[in-house]
Parts: sequence; structure tokens; C-alpha cells
Amino acid sequence: MNLILLSGGSGSRLWPLSNSVRSKQFLKIFKTEDGKRESMVQRMYRMVKTVDPNANIVIATSEEQIPSIKLQLGENVNISVEPCRRDTFPAIALSCTYLHDVMHTSGDESVVVCPVDPYVDISYFEMLKKLDSVAGKANLTLMGIKPTYPTEKYGYILPNGKFTEKPDVNKAKKLIADGALWNGGVFAFKLKYLLDKTLELCGTNKHSELLANYENLKKISFDYAVAEKEESIKVLEFSGLWQDLGTWNTLSGALEDRCAGNAVLSEDCVNTHVINELSIPVVVLGADNLAVVSTPDGILVADKEDSSRLKDYIPQQRPMYEKRFWGEYKILDYVKQSDGKNSLTKHLIIWPDHNISYQKHHDRDEMWTFTEGVGTLVINGEKRKVGRGDYVYIPAGTLHAIRAEGENLHIIEVQIGNKLDESEIERFDYDWEK
Repeated sequence: MNLILLSGGSGSRLWPLSNSVRSKQFLKIFKTEDGKRESMVQRMYRMVKTVDPNANIVIATSEEQIPSIKLQLGENVNISVEPCRRDTFPAIALSCTYLHDVMHTSGDESVVVCPVDPYVDISYFEMLKKLDSVAGKANLTLMGIKPTYPTEKYGYILPNGKFTEKPDVNKAKKLIADGALWNGGVFAFKLKYLLDKTLELCGTNKHSELLANYENLKKISFDYAVAEKEESIKVLEFSGLWQDLGTWNTLSGALEDRCAGNAVLSEDCVNTHVINELSIPVVVLGADNLAVVSTPDGILVADKEDSSRLKDYIPQQRPMYEKRFWGEYKILDYVKQSDGKNSLTKHLIIWPDHNISYQKHHDRDEMWTFTEGVGTLVINGEKRKVGRGDYVYIPAGTLHAIRAEGENLHIIEVQIGNKLDESEIERFDYDWEK
């Protein structure tokens, strides 16, 4: 089976636990049989491999999510990277050209596409295999989810294969009575079919050319671009477990623990969940039907029934916490100065035997204070050992890197400059073994 997993979006309705770099699919909220925790993307990947150990999986995503994907699934996972967001049709088209040109998949082979973040059981993956086996009997084969209640949150697939986008509840009731199914965004086709559609709609079906022109492609969903115009459609009904954990109301229903982190929840709280990632304690008493979430990005106190409205209230800011290839960091302070010389303070943790890339900055100076651990510092090619209490000043234009030796290396980093983001970093190769 060739499977494209769509890993897009920021999971904004689960703010402040998720953001553009730590999307909901990377949150380790599910317990495995051995008591450990795994994320949505890890769970999906593991269960696909359970039903089909030889499955070729390609994850379609943005560059911001690459560190999280590789951190959770390993360095060798196949990733089709969107240079910028262009909705689901361009993402799927790019992934199909990746399958054909990079992974050398034949146009005669079947391809299944599905989101990376539904909460499902093994029957869902057995249905994916069934879609794979029947792909090609129609140009497009869809999986429709049997509705469990009328809702305006999802689109519907009519018995004739036509689509209705997110109707109101009364219309949804009629659609369900007429046999309509929820559109779970799962479909299958022969690879050649989508390559031909890509050539028709994008002017090329070559991976390198599509990648180079990606920012000029029209933003359009797969449903609008392809599915709604296709006459040769087959629909398979799926009636197993399927939940969209896109809001605090739905996500909390899948959580095994009512309280996580440095938090206390009184016994008389009803249907209330607390998640606290901060060092300060959170105490919740006598609350009903609340989601209480505190992270470096912000604090949320919301009635679960109203949590779907969260997207309209989220502050626009850079993520305050992020995991990278080398470790993780938390932003402690950000000050904008009138002269443009802004300051940003971070707490970095470099994991044992990991390193930050050899790099230089053009628009900022950095000051590092080492508070715990031991590391090897490189400044303009010169190496030296550093540890607790050491300090280094790194002016703009200075080549530098740091590697943790044997244990976590903690650094308080202060940046001062006009542009304090990742876009102005220039990276270089460096051989640590030499």
C-alpha cells in the first residue's frame, strides 16, 4: 500500500497546547500497552505498519513540522515538504510526484490518502487496505464515515458520490436520513490518475518543476479541484471508531488522565480536565465541564461546549516552546525596543551528543550563559570545552556551534538585534569527528 498522510494545520482549536510547530498530531496524549505515551502521528504510523508492514508511507507537511516528524518517527521517514501552504490538492499533487519521481513508484500502483489525526482503531486501517485493493475500479474511491449524529462540523458525501459542505443541523438530519456519510477526507486512486490531473491543473507533473513553482499554485482543496468534478466515483462506508479530536471537547474524551503536569483537581470537579506545562502550580476547585490548559504560549479556561470558538480568539504570536532535532527551547522574555534593537531570552536544552548546526547570524548578537552540563563550543573553527558558569558573546557574523557531551546542556541565550527569527540564520557544514 502506498499511503499519503496529510499532516497540515496548526491545531489552533487546541491552543495553547498546540501551535504552528507543535501541532495537535505531535502531542503525546495516548497511552500504549507498555504504559508509555505516543502522539497521533506515531499511533497512525504504528497501526498502518501493523496491518501492512511493507506500506510505503509519505507524510505531506510543511517545513516547520519536519523536526517534530523526524523526532517522533525517525530520520528515514519519507516526507514531501510543501515550501508554503497551498491547501490539500497541491499538497497531494506534490506528494504523488514525490512517489513517482523520488520513490520511483509505478503509475499503475494504487495510492490511499488520509489525514494524520483522526482517532480510530484497527478497523480503520483494514478499510484503508480495502480502498487500496479496489482503487482503479473507479477513478476515485472514497471512504464515507457513517454519521453518529447530525452536525455542521463535517462535509457529507451523498449516495451518488456528490458532496455537500458543512450543512446546518436541520439539513444534516435530512442528509443522514437520505443515506449521506461524513466526508473524512479519505480516498484512493491509481497514481497515474492523479499525475494526469496534476499535469492538467498545474501545467506539470514533474516533482522538481512542481516544487520550484509551488508558491504560484492556486490554493484549492482536493474536493473542489478533483473530487466534486469527477463522475467515476465509488464510495465505501466505514462504520467503525472514528473521532475528530479537533477541539478540547472532543480531545478530552480520549484522555485517560483528568489532570496532567503541575496541577491539582478537586474530587468534586465534573467532566473537567487540567493540563499544566508551567512550573507554577494550577489548582482547580469545584469546576464543571471546563478545559484548563497552561503552557508557555498562554492560559486557557474554557467551557468545553464553547471550545470550538477558540480559533477566533487566539493571539497572533510566535511559538514560545519548540522541540528541534537537537533538543528544545522555551522563550522566557521578548522585549521590543524603540530603536529596533529588540531582545529575546531563551532557555535552551541541548540533548546528550546532539548539536546545534554550525551557523552565523547577520542581524543579531547572541550571549550564552551555560547553567548546567558540559559541551563543546566552536567559534570560527576554534573548539573549547564549556560548562556551568561559562559565558560567551557571539557578535553578528560569527560562525558558531555547540554540542552537548554525555548529558543535557542548559543554556540561557539572549539575542539582541533587528530580526530575531530563524529566517536570518545561515548554516554551514561541520565535521564534529574531526
